[in-house]
Amino acid sequence: MTLSEHPIPLPAADAETVTPKPPLSKKERMQIQRVEMPEQDAILRAANFREVNLGLTEQLAMLEAERCLECPKPYCIDGCPVRVNIPNFIRHLRDGDMAGAAASLLDDNALPCVTGRVCPQETQCEKVCLRAKTGRSVGIGNLERFVADWALANHAGSGASMSQPDALGKTVAIVGSGPAGLTAAKELAKRGYDVTIFEAFHAAGGVLIYGIPEFRLPKDIVQAEVDRLVESGVKIQANAIIGKTYTLPELRAQFDGVFIAVGAGLPVFMNVPGENFKGVYSANEYLTRVNLMGAWNPVSDTPVLHGQRVVVVGGGNVAMDSVRTAKRLGAASATIVYRRGPEELPARAEEAHHAEQEGVIFEYLTAPIEVLGDENRWVTGIRCVRMALGEPDDSGRRRPEPIEGSEFEVPCDMVVVAIGTKSNPLLTATAPELEINKWGYIVTDENGMTSMPGVFAGGDIVRGAATVILAMGDGKRAAMAMHAYLTPPEPAELPTA
Repeated sequence: MTLSEHPIPLPAADAETVTPKPPLSKKERMQIQRVEMPEQDAILRAANFREVNLGLTEQLAMLEAERCLECPKPYCIDGCPVRVNIPNFIRHLRDGDMAGAAASLLDDNALPCVTGRVCPQETQCEKVCLRAKTGRSVGIGNLERFVADWALANHAGSGASMSQPDALGKTVAIVGSGPAGLTAAKELAKRGYDVTIFEAFHAAGGVLIYGIPEFRLPKDIVQAEVDRLVESGVKIQANAIIGKTYTLPELRAQFDGVFIAVGAGLPVFMNVPGENFKGVYSANEYLTRVNLMGAWNPVSDTPVLHGQRVVVVGGGNVAMDSVRTAKRLGAASATIVYRRGPEELPARAEEAHHAEQEGVIFEYLTAPIEVLGDENRWVTGIRCVRMALGEPDDSGRRRPEPIEGSEFEVPCDMVVVAIGTKSNPLLTATAPELEINKWGYIVTDENGMTSMPGVFAGGDIVRGAATVILAMGDGKRAAMAMHAYLTPPEPAELPTA
């Protein structure tokens, strides 16, 4: 899917310069209601891959920006894993200084077009916004998206428009071009490092392009963020599998420092009878075929099943992405099977709400116990059992327990398993000196350094499957630690007598 086929409306510069207005009083700001995000009609969008959320207009964005109280203690910054100076870019936006807002946001965030769309702001910066104590928080994520899209449309923050730092003469290899890798690349490049990203796939972006569907995060948006990095001097070597094309020790010998950000992309399965029948996908394979390989297109070289009755097992964002993709590929019924209740659903509330609007069926407190198939081993249904919530487990959530005699069947011709991922040992197996824990994740110190000197790691390969913004936070912190390690400050000269 290309931008020419589905143009993304990006905010452009106004013909006239906006004259700053005198700031409103706190009382006046408190009376402004939160601006709602315009979105595609649910019935129409369930049949297309165009973006669901349409973005704020400049007028709506400036109105929402007025709601910021400019707190003396900006808790929103503490709530942001990459510590974006949120009040600063919102202040510029409120005053009509779009270029100033863009410069502030881009300095803090390597991927603002991405985070403005997929970051769970409601559990982070917006959750600690003081306005949330007496009403609804400032729509920080929606404002971030507006400013980032304005910058993209007006070429603000491109490599050509930014001054290049002095070269330090040091090289860094980054393994993986997902959110952690791209963020670390940006932070290191702007400090003068010669940065090369090694990506196993043919396109950069990691989970941003193979995992998150077009209707939530258009691929052209991701490509534009990657292009901005390339313009700043970052090099990307695609089709390079570290563990096969090069080993980690080989890479370490060629570069002054290495940052590992390969994610945790090995799928987890249910381990129930019939799980190997034809018509059962892992969410990883299903979404990669559709998102990265263009399998939604009938003439694609990478086919994908277009199930008419699809069951997706899981309750996270990946499950929502999978079931909503199935609807868009023509499923007459698309069902989420989740073993806990709606209050425990780990997916973003917005994603679950959008799925419900689009006609997705939710079977809560339900667990699969067998995949059913015909004589040719094609899926015909899934046998489930009803669950009840018992005592809390290690995660703090109440443990689901099966209800005896409650088994039932859900007819279907396709099953997508979206119950999590784990670490892929391909890279770590080539470096026995690299310490990993019992789950196969890389062990690091408080600075992100691994057991191999000069090799750092972050994102899902360290913390386990998590969010885009947490991976970005790891990338930013690791880049700072790498800078301190590779270019330590020179000792101050002692005063002479």
